[in-house]
Amino acid sequence: MEADYSDKNKALAALYPAHIEALRVRHDHALETSGAAHAIIFSGALKYAFLDDRDYPFRPNPHFLSWAPLTGLPLSYIVHTPGETPVLIYYQPHDYWHPVPGAPDGYWTASFDVRVVHTLVDVAQHLPADREKCVLIGEVEDDAHAFGIERINPTAAVNILHYARGQKTEYEIACMRLASQRGASGHRAAEMAFRDGLSELEIHRAYCKAVSHTEDELPYGNIVALNDHGAVLHYTRFDRKPPAAIHSFLIDAGAQVNGYASDITRTYSYEDARFDELIQRMDATQLDIIAKIQAGIDYADLHVETHRMLGQLLADAGIVSGDPDTLLATGVTSAFFPHGLGHLLGVQVHDVGGFMSDEAGNTIDPPSGHPFLRLTRSLEENMVLTIEPGIYVIDMLLENLRGTPAESHVNWDEVDWLRPYGGIRIEDNVRVTAGGCENLTREAFAALS
Repeated sequence: MEADYSDKNKALAALYPAHIEALRVRHDHALETSGAAHAIIFSGALKYAFLDDRDYPFRPNPHFLSWAPLTGLPLSYIVHTPGETPVLIYYQPHDYWHPVPGAPDGYWTASFDVRVVHTLVDVAQHLPADREKCVLIGEVEDDAHAFGIERINPTAAVNILHYARGQKTEYEIACMRLASQRGASGHRAAEMAFRDGLSELEIHRAYCKAVSHTEDELPYGNIVALNDHGAVLHYTRFDRKPPAAIHSFLIDAGAQVNGYASDITRTYSYEDARFDELIQRMDATQLDIIAKIQAGIDYADLHVETHRMLGQLLADAGIVSGDPDTLLATGVTSAFFPHGLGHLLGVQVHDVGGFMSDEAGNTIDPPSGHPFLRLTRSLEENMVLTIEPGIYVIDMLLENLRGTPAESHVNWDEVDWLRPYGGIRIEDNVRVTAGGCENLTREAFAALS
């Protein structure tokens, strides 16, 4: 990874000190509000299968990852004390059973007082002596990992940190641009594999090879869905053989750089011109939604407006009949589009803080009838979020329309036509600006042309 992105890492190195300073300011505020003197950020520990010594893939505490681009460093700590250089307690065990982290190296080291330790006992001497003045941020399942710190994830501090994470620093946005570029290359390889008639598993492997990720390094499990599998919103199985007849392909897959994710979805028709036309309609609608993005707009309102726009798309395609407001009010659009328009994106694919109205932890509920929307805040500059409208033939939802006023608005013969294709989703990652947005995904695809 470092070798492939060495030139780009020079640009990241220039942005990183300002990113660390922003984190210092946020944590100073959290400590002051909590009445504490030190923030201890724990990277996390390995987890093991029940009755087994096999560990699950390590996923670091996102708070730790936002400080340092160290995705594979369990049992490590960052100590932040206002006015002092942050301390990184870098755990490098003596172990011949497993690979161990190499020597600390990279642009990020200059921002820390790095202290390498080889045992957990050694950690304690690098933590503040006044444990009662510390707060610990992270998942602690073993008391030994808390080293006597009793205040773990205090609500006031965590709310401040989560709310602030909604707006990304220039360093974070640069990492996400790179993640989008990496993801776009994988999507291009996956489309080629689909055109070659390969199976879902083979398409998935082509994607992983193109982004140079193992499955454990992907930011989330790839959705690689041929034909009607595209109607399963989180389809994460991979058929080993291609279907007898190939109709369509929906892929929802991302990549990561320094722990920051991209989350991209595309849908393709194999050779059916009518389904391809419907995909193009969705693509145009998705771009119309993105054109409305700018700082200050209410994302929940945009989600509801998206339902109206998708209602018009479905009516224009002859799949339903009626005006958009009626289709929304009767639940027709929700049957075809049951998930939210999008979510915040960052070191977590579904990044925290999407429901928060302020740093005190007050929240904003999703609109009535739209329980799965993950972002209800008004948009602010430098938020990074997804825009992912979709339509699907999900029989259990469509059957709920039977016997209701919505039933007469559905052209059931057209639903039968669409069913073998599963569904359509188009998803881009965008950065909010004062007067619009930067589309990280479209720019990444354009750079491949």
